Amino acid sequence: MLVFVRIVLIGALMFAAACKPETPVPEPPPPPHPDLAAHTAEFKKEIIEVTEGVHVAIGYGLANSILIEGDDGVIIVDTMESAKAASAVKEEFDKITDKPLRAIVYTHNHADHVFGTRVFTDGEGVEIYSHATTLERLSRVVNTLRPTIFTRSMRQFGTYLPPEAHVNCGVGPRLEFDRDTHPSLLLPTQTFDGERMAITVAGVEIELVHAPGEAPDEIFVWLPRRRVLLPADNYYKSFPNLYAIRGTSYRDVMQWVGSLDKMRDLRPEFLIPAHTRPLVGADLIHEVLTDYRDAIQFVHDQTIRNMNAGLTPDEIVARVRLPSHLAEKPYLHEYYGRVDWSVRAIFSGYLGWFGGNATDLGNMTPLEYADRLAALAGGVEMLAERARDAFDKGDHQWALVLADALLELDPTDENARSVRIGGLRALAEGMVSANGRNYYLTQALEAEGAIEIEPQDTAETPEELLRVFPVGSVMESLPVNLDPDKSRDVDSVVQLEFTDTDETFTLHVRRGVAELRKKTADDPDITVRCDSFVWKQILARQRNAAAAYATGKLAVDGSVIDLAKILLMFRSE
Repeated sequence: MLVFVRIVLIGALMFAAACKPETPVPEPPPPPHPDLAAHTAEFKKEIIEVTEGVHVAIGYGLANSILIEGDDGVIIVDTMESAKAASAVKEEFDKITDKPLRAIVYTHNHADHVFGTRVFTDGEGVEIYSHATTLERLSRVVNTLRPTIFTRSMRQFGTYLPPEAHVNCGVGPRLEFDRDTHPSLLLPTQTFDGERMAITVAGVEIELVHAPGEAPDEIFVWLPRRRVLLPADNYYKSFPNLYAIRGTSYRDVMQWVGSLDKMRDLRPEFLIPAHTRPLVGADLIHEVLTDYRDAIQFVHDQTIRNMNAGLTPDEIVARVRLPSHLAEKPYLHEYYGRVDWSVRAIFSGYLGWFGGNATDLGNMTPLEYADRLAALAGGVEMLAERARDAFDKGDHQWALVLADALLELDPTDENARSVRIGGLRALAEGMVSANGRNYYLTQALEAEGAIEIEPQDTAETPEELLRVFPVGSVMESLPVNLDPDKSRDVDSVVQLEFTDTDETFTLHVRRGVAELRKKTADDPDITVRCDSFVWKQILARQRNAAAAYATGKLAVDGSVIDLAKILLMFRSE
């Protein structure tokens, strides 16, 4: 009998080993900070009629979408982050009214406000209003920075986290967007480049006011007859994201303060943010907006004050804290942005990366730093012991620093990887900021091998986006994707003539640099003539250049082989 039991146990163990999944099973996620967990109630999924004829959809994705009813049609302000999110909102809006869509307003360029548009239009042409710089900002993210912005955004919003690990996104329940998301973007048709534009749509008087803040192209929407203010992303129930860890250019925080002052002066009775829930009551709204602008100005002023005293960013971060009368307000808790991240952004925005200490003017690679840190500790084994000791004592930030150094020295060091994963998880547990928690946990799962975030290549633009963006915008990705080694000895000029748009561009590949100009070349080495969409497909690898040439879709004066070689210089493989 014992022999039989042993045979069964051995067989069971062998079966379990054979069935072991290739992807490691991650540990259960650390519990969220209670304040962040309670904040999830802010995103209860529902449609709220804030005042007669003005409805907001909350909890359907990262951002809100607002429906404004007019006499003979409706206006939609912001269209969600994807077709999936937009479809759910549209279904609910259609239950409210069957009036036709007359206009769409983009408050700014962020994907969670513009990538669901086609769902709302049903293929019909409607006017889309935005600031004049929105297209430029959209193009920069989609066509130039997409690989790094996508990866870092997925970490910030926790998109790849399992449901049990994801609490919320700080300003919304989740981001309905990933690598396979179907974009439904349409570009603006009506823009303005001054301070404001007044329009009347379906009998509704609307003022669009340029209000830079979280985005430089941001506008707020004011309905003067209804006393309704849509502040876009310049207010939501959290300390503001003066810097986003997914990566942003400097957000001019004093412009943000000025935009909030414009809103306060209107004395709105209804405030409907693009994230989190609406506020009602002129006195309450004025108090909230005043506190909000004061919090931003306080962090700005105290950062500058300490900069002028000669302090470095690390020293200033240790000093700047919101005063208690602001820090205790629920709409200034750090669910999304953080004061310390903001301090660093403000310092960099004014003075750049150099903190003022001459030591930082030199250069030491991470590997050099790790090697010398190990030597200082008495060797790699002693450094590993210090890392484990720091983790065991709860000094998780220092444990991460030491673990990173060990992994620089040996990327296969499982003990160092274990310390790093444990440190990331421990720091996530104490995070009120959803952004911080999501980023820590995502990188922990990446280190475990449980998830992998494949970046979106700018060349692999979906066909729908190719049709939307002008050819010049799509080509903006070329210079930043040029391989310097492949083009080191190249000096060649390609002229591109687009028959459908009557535009001509010159691409000069010159020893590691690609100069792109909208002009005619004096003496091009190669001239290409084609429809602009054909060229966009070639750049996106949806159409083979040789096949396009063979079928007459692409005309080339000069060497076709040289053209092919030049195109290959813009590919990473």
